[in-house]
Amino acid sequence: MKTLYRKLSVATFVILLLSTAAGFVLANVVYYSVTKEKLDAQNVQLAEQIAQTTAYFTDDAQATTYLQSVGGMGYQIKLISQRGDMFAFGTTFQKHTIADDALATVFAGNVYHGIEHFNGKYFFIEHFSNDLQNTVGVPVTYRGETYAMFLRPNNDMLFSDMHMMLGSFLVGIFIVSLIGVFLMTRKLIRPITQLTEATYAIANENFSYTLNVTRNDEIGELANSFTRMQQQLAHNAEARKAFISNVSHDFQSPLMNIQGYASLLQQDVQGEAKHYASIIEEESKRLSNLTKQLLLLTSLEQASYPSEHKAIALDVQLKTVVRHHLWRAEEKGIELSYELAPVTFIGDEELLYNAWENLLSNAIKYTNAGGEVRVTLQTTAQHITVCVEDTGIGLTEQQRAQVFERFYRVDAARKKDGTGLGLAIVEEVVRAHNGIIYVKSELGLGSEFIVQLPHSD
Repeated sequence: MKTLYRKLSVATFVILLLSTAAGFVLANVVYYSVTKEKLDAQNVQLAEQIAQTTAYFTDDAQATTYLQSVGGMGYQIKLISQRGDMFAFGTTFQKHTIADDALATVFAGNVYHGIEHFNGKYFFIEHFSNDLQNTVGVPVTYRGETYAMFLRPNNDMLFSDMHMMLGSFLVGIFIVSLIGVFLMTRKLIRPITQLTEATYAIANENFSYTLNVTRNDEIGELANSFTRMQQQLAHNAEARKAFISNVSHDFQSPLMNIQGYASLLQQDVQGEAKHYASIIEEESKRLSNLTKQLLLLTSLEQASYPSEHKAIALDVQLKTVVRHHLWRAEEKGIELSYELAPVTFIGDEELLYNAWENLLSNAIKYTNAGGEVRVTLQTTAQHITVCVEDTGIGLTEQQRAQVFERFYRVDAARKKDGTGLGLAIVEEVVRAHNGIIYVKSELGLGSEFIVQLPHSD
């Protein structure tokens, strides 16, 4: 995905290229419409003056010296006699062939407008082509013999020091402008990048993320508004968690009373009344379990859970959890197995036990009769890995993305079975131990929940 920085940089570079192309086109328009004809006329006028001066000389040495001096002043001259003899003065032409019709034009007493009619391959750059045909030609009468004189300014004359300075100045402006735009774009994008990182942090309920954007423009105003929103969200989250914690705690006593009285009623009544009393007891237990899990989840999120870290033999703990669920697996006709390497980990024993119990109970719950559930514990140089794998109903891609959300249930038909908080609690427990949890699953083939914990120091 292209970043805004890259887009702005590319847009700036494209604008500079388009500006250069537009300038190139404009330069060609001016050159072809005005400059080319004007340059041709100036060179024709100069060539005629040189031809008139050369005609006054009667001595070959004097004429040669004069033409050499003109060549030394920055002009290229080629004299061609009617017999085909050639004499060059000044810098040599790179291409020194001339068309027969050009010679015929000059020997007939006319002017050859080669600069005006020369067509090169590179538009106005053709003006600098060191070609004998890119000249003006005039007839010269010297000592009774007619010569064709072809002349053009030397490129060294065209590219004077001032021209080079001007060209360097323009190139410098282009490079500095390009670098300046890139730097300004980077400075503009930096706070937007920080805002993006802050958004990700808030999406993960990290409301303590510090946004360091100090600007007095629209982006600074956006950052200030974002900070106010962050503070309000943090306040709302704390209020929500406090409310859930308080309600969950206050519900426990009434629910325990309801369970106790429902149990007593079952001993004193018969028939439908006893059945209704058992339903009351069952639902109050489910609600009590829900409030306990909410209380635990809120405590973990607020980092207020009184955790007690100590050395735990994870293989022994997992083996205990498996044995406690063995009767459920046998009741459903599920094969439950494990392969546990001896591993010691420093953590909260009660929280980790809760996490393994939730993972295993979920695996058994969503595996049909005849299926398999397997628990493995491995250790590598990088981390400790606990896997709970089943051959159950599996998950879709959408379900995998939501499976750790609170109150989410994979099977909507089982709303009375469980609270929908188990995996959310597991994720918080794993995070509290600086670990990660993720799931691999295919619909209809089963799921594998993988927990990776760091080695204890």
